[in-house]
Amino acid sequence: MKVELARHYGFCFGVKRAIKIAEGSKNASTIGPLIHNNEEIDRLKKDYNVDTLHALDEVDFDKKAIIRTHGIPKNDLKFLKEKDVAVIDATCPFVTKPQQICEEMNKEDYDIVIFGDKNHPEVKGVASYAGKRVFVALSVDEIKNINFSNKIAVVSQTTRKLDEFLQITNYLIARYKEVRVFNTICNATFDNQDAAKELAKKSDIMVVIGGKNSSNTKQLYNICKEFCNDSFLIENEKEIDFSWFKNKKLCGVTAGASTPDWIIQKVIGKINKI
Repeated sequence: MKVELARHYGFCFGVKRAIKIAEGSKNASTIGPLIHNNEEIDRLKKDYNVDTLHALDEVDFDKKAIIRTHGIPKNDLKFLKEKDVAVIDATCPFVTKPQQICEEMNKEDYDIVIFGDKNHPEVKGVASYAGKRVFVALSVDEIKNINFSNKIAVVSQTTRKLDEFLQITNYLIARYKEVRVFNTICNATFDNQDAAKELAKKSDIMVVIGGKNSSNTKQLYNICKEFCNDSFLIENEKEIDFSWFKNKKLCGVTAGASTPDWIIQKVIGKINKI
């Protein structure tokens, strides 16, 4: 059986940047998980004593606080600064962009639609910059009964699928006089998704590596499953089932944007032993 890696996979720019920041900030705490990969979070704790906090009331005001790649709500950041906490901002620049857009569009009295998962930390952070007239949706059905004004601005969670984003924007453009569309889907997301699709089309089995709480990894898995029925999402090599590979000739491998190379290599190493 041949094993082939997707043309684009794994760590994106924002995650690489955040990991580097954390490694250079020993004895610090991150506000929420720095990235969506539990094993990498454990490595940062073990090797650099970087703790993960899950609420603001856990903050030690004498320690440095690292803002996660997904960002945090505007008021949470304001609270940390008012308490004179040493804030180190590891928010991905591609996430900072929709925050800035929402803040500006709110000042100009636009209704704001965010295409994304309302429970995702990135979306919660972006929405906090959008004022009161903000609507978060994953499908056209979720916005059909909303009475919008004639000025609408639309942004996207950075890790969503473009075709689904277009469904919402096309719906709004056809019905309202002024719709400003900001394509805030990250380029790395495009590249990883296109490469996964290309590889899945010709593979007998696809292995997608990444955190099961990672939005971009789940998107990769859904894309692979669409074109290769035998697609599997795993977090590490321990989850590999040898029976998956019976009578398979080509195994495609891809990985989410929060998946470090050392985990990817362990998975490939175990597959190669089959």
